[in-house]
Amino acid sequence: MIVLFTDFGWQDPYVGQMKAVLSRLAPDTPIIDLLHAVPDFNAHAGAHLIDALRHGFPARCVFLCVVDPGVGGPRQPIVIEADGQWFVGPDNGLLTVVAGRSKQVRYWRIDWRPEALSSSFHGRDLFAPIAAALGNGPFPADKLSPINAPEVQFDTAELPRIIYIDHYGNGWTGIRAGLLEDVATLEIKGRSLPRKVVFHEAAKGEAFWYINSAGLAEIAINRGNAAGLLALNVGDPVRLPAAPASH
Repeated sequence: MIVLFTDFGWQDPYVGQMKAVLSRLAPDTPIIDLLHAVPDFNAHAGAHLIDALRHGFPARCVFLCVVDPGVGGPRQPIVIEADGQWFVGPDNGLLTVVAGRSKQVRYWRIDWRPEALSSSFHGRDLFAPIAAALGNGPFPADKLSPINAPEVQFDTAELPRIIYIDHYGNGWTGIRAGLLEDVATLEIKGRSLPRKVVFHEAAKGEAFWYINSAGLAEIAINRGNAAGLLALNVGDPVRLPAAPASH
């Protein structure tokens, strides 16, 4: 299985071009479109999103991850094996939250280059063929070299910011559920929002937060658009209530 995770959107030809390469090189391997609306150019948000979304996919699954504003520059193309899953993408931090939160990790640099390599579309010309090779097996050792770690690494701590806004207008944060067991309210844009378990618990039009299906804190409005009504944007900080002082 090859899983696509990009900031390409659907209105342009890029997803289709990449899938054409995968279908040609790995015709018997299922291709899954996970997300093509990663915030544009935002590898930091993408790093937390792919870590949240990887769960539930099987071992040996290949995630083809392309959020690559530095394409054509000095950043290296890499492959990561993290707890039995494969990740292919640029060395710009995008894959490092997954790596840093995994128990067993190995890293490679992609040395292979195709005869025709676009300077602006490594997703199609470089990453997709490597993902297809991993999906097909055997391991393409002749195309990769082991490395100790990526050059660019993001902090694996929680990211208390809006990292994604879905089409309903719900704002996903980079805060995982484990940090929020006893948290009743979150603050964003100067507003303190109550916690709900499900949308049904909130009144129509009420703003609140809850733990979404990806295990992240999410800002929402019941039957409303939180991004529009609360003026949410990717990158907006989210504040947890201060812990009470001890005596």
